[in-house]
Amino acid sequence: MAETLIAPSILSADFAALGAEVRAMTAAGADWLHIDVMDGHFVPNLTIGPDVLRCLRPHSDLPFDVHLMVAPVDAHLEAFARAGADLITVHAEAGPHLDRSLQAIRGLGCRAGVALCPATPADAVAHVLDRVDLILAMTVNPGFGGQAFIPAQGGKIARLRAMIGDRPIRLQVDGGINPETAAMAVRTGADVLVAGSALFRGGAQAYADNIRRLRLAAGEA
Repeated sequence: MAETLIAPSILSADFAALGAEVRAMTAAGADWLHIDVMDGHFVPNLTIGPDVLRCLRPHSDLPFDVHLMVAPVDAHLEAFARAGADLITVHAEAGPHLDRSLQAIRGLGCRAGVALCPATPADAVAHVLDRVDLILAMTVNPGFGGQAFIPAQGGKIARLRAMIGDRPIRLQVDGGINPETAAMAVRTGADVLVAGSALFRGGAQAYADNIRRLRLAAGEA
């Protein structure tokens, strides 16, 4: 399995100083930056749009991993690609034309990902395995940060890892990830860990230590 990557979710950052937070996480050793986009329709919350992404792009050279919790989603893909997304993930549940959405993302020059809510079975992505660079298994119900990891998702992570086989697809988990749950997620097959509160706690001076603890837990899994 590929080396485990750490992707801090800026949903837990200080939004009054978002550029500084992105710079601090970049300097602290993050691998990707995870950007949660919520529309208040597909999920019960509103976060950021492409203009914020565009403003953040000069603050880091890390890959921007954009998770669109948006439905319908296709009309928004180009705006996020132009704003600086490197990887765009859409939900399997967000519309009837998942294959078309993934093709559109790749056509815009971005890597393509597909996300699954906790109640959605792994087999929902079986028909698009050759269209994606990443599968995101949500380990909380999407819409809010700070929720607890749902342990029953471990079986689905393992099933997704088996489905991926030797394809060059990253398996990401997002929701309730901390040094304790990270170990279980990696043992069952995850190789990209999204974490919010576990990485952003303690202020910028603590970020490198927070990342180091998460890497250590992943390495010991």
